[in-house]
Amino acid sequence: MRLVLLCLVMVIYLPFTVVAKPLNYYFSEDVQFDPTIPTPSDVLGYEVGQWHVRHDQLVQYMRVLADKSDRVDIKTIGYSHEQRPLLLLTITAPNQLQRIEQIRAQHLARLSSSEVKTETPAVAWMGYSVHGNEPSGSNAALLVAYYLAAAQGDAVQTLLKNTIVLLDPSLNPDGLARFAQWANSNRGMNLSADPQHREHVETWPSGRTNHYMFDLNRDWLLLQHPESQARVAQFHHWKPNILTDFHEMGSNSSYFFQPGIASRTHPLTPKMNVTLTEILATFHAKSLDKDKQLYFTQESFDDFYYGKGSTYPDANGAIGILFEQASSRGHVQDTVNGRLSFSQTIKNQLTTSLSTFEGVIKNKVKLQAYQQQFYTGASALAEKEKFEGYVVAAGHDKQKFEQFLSVLSQHKIEAFELTKEYKVGKYQYQKGDMYVPLSQSQYRLIKAIFSEQQSFQDNTFYDVSGWTLAHAFNLQFSQAASTWGLKVADEPWRSPIKEQFSKLSETYAYGFSWQAWNAPKMLNYLLSNNIAARVAMKSFTAETAGLQHDFSAGSIIVPAGLQRNAQWLSVLNNAQSKFAVKVHPIDTGLTSKGIDLGSRNMRALSLPKVLLVGGQGSSQYEVGEVWYHLDKHLGIAPTLIEQHRLGKVDLTRYSHVILTDGRFNKLSDRAKVALTGWVNKGGVIWGHKRGAKWLMDSQLLNAQSITRKEMAEQFNTEGLQYGTRDALAAKQRIAGAIFATELDLSHPLSFGFQRRLLPMFKNSTWLLKTPEQPFLLVNKYTKDPLLSGYAAKENVAKISESAAVVAHRYGQGSVIASSDNPVFRGYWYGSSRLLTNALFFGHTLSVQGR
Repeated sequence: MRLVLLCLVMVIYLPFTVVAKPLNYYFSEDVQFDPTIPTPSDVLGYEVGQWHVRHDQLVQYMRVLADKSDRVDIKTIGYSHEQRPLLLLTITAPNQLQRIEQIRAQHLARLSSSEVKTETPAVAWMGYSVHGNEPSGSNAALLVAYYLAAAQGDAVQTLLKNTIVLLDPSLNPDGLARFAQWANSNRGMNLSADPQHREHVETWPSGRTNHYMFDLNRDWLLLQHPESQARVAQFHHWKPNILTDFHEMGSNSSYFFQPGIASRTHPLTPKMNVTLTEILATFHAKSLDKDKQLYFTQESFDDFYYGKGSTYPDANGAIGILFEQASSRGHVQDTVNGRLSFSQTIKNQLTTSLSTFEGVIKNKVKLQAYQQQFYTGASALAEKEKFEGYVVAAGHDKQKFEQFLSVLSQHKIEAFELTKEYKVGKYQYQKGDMYVPLSQSQYRLIKAIFSEQQSFQDNTFYDVSGWTLAHAFNLQFSQAASTWGLKVADEPWRSPIKEQFSKLSETYAYGFSWQAWNAPKMLNYLLSNNIAARVAMKSFTAETAGLQHDFSAGSIIVPAGLQRNAQWLSVLNNAQSKFAVKVHPIDTGLTSKGIDLGSRNMRALSLPKVLLVGGQGSSQYEVGEVWYHLDKHLGIAPTLIEQHRLGKVDLTRYSHVILTDGRFNKLSDRAKVALTGWVNKGGVIWGHKRGAKWLMDSQLLNAQSITRKEMAEQFNTEGLQYGTRDALAAKQRIAGAIFATELDLSHPLSFGFQRRLLPMFKNSTWLLKTPEQPFLLVNKYTKDPLLSGYAAKENVAKISESAAVVAHRYGQGSVIASSDNPVFRGYWYGSSRLLTNALFFGHTLSVQGR
């Protein structure tokens, strides 16, 4: 009887029991493998798809393949934030692998030659799972690598002879590890296909992002993270003909491969790129048809923003291909198309990996000819332009300017230093500013980086429509219509040797400018070492080493007489060297102009102790961007807590609270009361976007807003047909564009800024109205604000002269609100100074909000 019952139980649960999929599930029976090469299961201890592979297991298997197969070489090209190795496998025929550097040199030489040569192999970069919770790609990479290392027969020999495969098995190791842990820890021996099961619904933050919660698929152009920096360096080291980018999408979808929506291709992308993408698509379709798999093309996604894995290649002579597989978000899930297993998602990614190889082999000559023409034709395209290049002003912050130039350099864009003044229109550029000529191999990428395009064939954007790099760094730039009178250095810019400073000896006081990018980080370092410091609320001129030196408002002063740290001068000397910010000795407290050093306008500074609110309801991207800015650029370690804990923490431990974009409607009454009382007693609270809205709704912020609903209602919808709803939605939203604001340079939150103009990035239609009360406005949008990207004229009119940042006292504390995220994607070095200033100078505000 017990045996019968046991059998019944087994029958009931059999459909949900974990069933391992052997290799013949993934590969057709006619594919034979070298038995001396270990299979994935030999190393992992389970079949691919049975569990989610951990990144350490993935690394282990790839290294085993490199050790056992003479077709495979493996290289660690960098490390993630969490110190996981970033791998790149080079796979080709053994005789070619032995002379791989010679082949690479021949491949690159062809790109600057007019002679057509096709005897060298094509280069195919296979990239998997830039979003960690889209794991079918990295799990498929196990099988792709095994096939290339161990498969036998004419087909694979032809592939290896004609192709250099660069395999990046995990574009986001930290995110993949986070998601594998989640999926595996919530998996039972009997699988649940219920979409509501915990395995299929991640907690905050998801495994999509990297350590700092950034979307690495937006960082190819911006290069803020080690994963992207290492990858782009290798991209240009090889310059592949094709780059694949394997993703996942919603579980109730099917399979997508490019081309995407034709009208949403960047205009700088050559038409031949799209043609080749269409040719390759036929190979994917053929393979998926054979497996009876559903798929679609051309009706979703775009190829506009050049900072994604599938679009960055398009601006660099390669063909970028996006693949999107419906996600099982675990091991198995019920969908509208039936039960979707993790194994099936992996198989589809393997299928299109192999179809990519087939397409590359059959179209090798076309791919190589296209890439060669892309680069050799760049100069001819530049000659057709009405201007010669771009001139960019360094400004007073040389460190920030070097960061900008470093990004250009990593993209193989050359910039040349001006050796004499050069005037463009009304602006006089100085020696030390930079000239970026159009006539170089990276012509298209240069145009894209400096583009200020505002009108487009199709105004529907999947991602941002404006990303002008110079605006992000708050740099003045102009088109140079002519090179007449333009004198530049013979050699392009290279990262300079770190500046050396004279050792400081004891004197009355010391001062340094707030304009340098590293000045805030240096101040935080000094305050962390108990060095007493003051901020000058007004400018002054003081005697330094017998000479007169001008100190602008915002300068940091370190008075010798206030120091209690016995090693304070040693700390100050170390700081000057460590952060490369020059410290000026001040001989006397009596100044020749402006405030004296003992003035009430020298305000005491204290170490910021920041509470950053995250958790469910908060945008993981924006929380991560703030965390990254504080950690990397300021040296501040914020305390990160979830929203539901806010009412339980001791707020007196913190000087600042930051609310990013998110939903704060579930904050407890206890948390609201605690925050209000804390601000009233001296705390400084910052909120941007919906964080600012919460400050306003909670009556902490004295401001009014224009809601998203009001913005949407300004569009006339009378008589619109059903088919125009997407076009209307595109008009109503701001997907991501750059707008000009005007700073009040006398405001403490504007310390360190040189120009009144401050470009800011906006991807929300929530607006702050300009307050009627004076002195609350830090900056506002200009009358004609759109600088780059798309925004409907109705939205631009509403944004015009609205408030960007509002700040005022609340009791003994301060409330600061921004309609936008000043640290968007980590590369907005210009507007990020607003948040920085709020942390160090937010307590100095003197105007109460009524």
